[in-house]
Amino acid sequence: MARPKPRDVDDALWAVVEPLLPKVERRARHPGRKRHPDRLVFQGILFVLHTGISWEHLPQELGFGSGMTCWRRLAEWTEAGVWPRLHEVLLVKLRRADALDFSRAAVDGPRPGAKRGARTGRSPVDRGRSGSKHHLITDATGIPLAATLTGGNRNDVTQLIPLLNAVPPVRGKRGRPRRRPDVVLGDRGYDHDKYRRLVRALGVKPQIARRGTEHGSGLGIQRWVVERAFAHLHWFRRLRIRWEIRDDIHEAFLILGCALICWRRLKSLR
Repeated sequence: MARPKPRDVDDALWAVVEPLLPKVERRARHPGRKRHPDRLVFQGILFVLHTGISWEHLPQELGFGSGMTCWRRLAEWTEAGVWPRLHEVLLVKLRRADALDFSRAAVDGPRPGAKRGARTGRSPVDRGRSGSKHHLITDATGIPLAATLTGGNRNDVTQLIPLLNAVPPVRGKRGRPRRRPDVVLGDRGYDHDKYRRLVRALGVKPQIARRGTEHGSGLGIQRWVVERAFAHLHWFRRLRIRWEIRDDIHEAFLILGCALICWRRLKSLR
């Protein structure tokens, strides 16, 4: 059976991505082989992110270039900081469209599988299996504001402050950029008075469930948006199991996935 041809990269999305990519000038002398078009390579990267296919099995007949070409370009763009800037640009567009709600934020950190590489660790709650953790903070509607990657042995609470600090200054409206939510919601994994004090020092009110208390605190009514965001994020098959040895490459996929969720929300507003 013939492999179905994936859709081309959306023109509107490419108009956002292209200006962020580093410009590479061909040498006048000994220019070598012509560089494969960035748009096709970006489409190949998205194909790997969506399907989870290994780089060496990326079908060249679809025009993406070889898997190694796409991997090298992904590494190049990651080093240039393309993906955090793309995420920030889309957050600005969402705020301009009045689609970001900083009245509260929610955090969570489930563990995807991991085969190898840096920023992995033996999980104390998963029979000691090695893994990485995706940590995510969303706005009140479930839009990803920032994500971090750690080993599976890191407690969720240790990433509470890094997540808050990772939220970029989001412009899009008159006045100062918005970076901090008014309130941050967390489950019992974030229950630690030290981190409550640190959160308050950032000007954010912590609402975190206490250990040992009965379920039914009411936080789940508002916290479910981050769990839905994780479901959307792990719909990208490359993020379900970490295959990359290089942690920066896996984190690039993680941030790119957050940016694509923002892009889908932005398209739904039109």
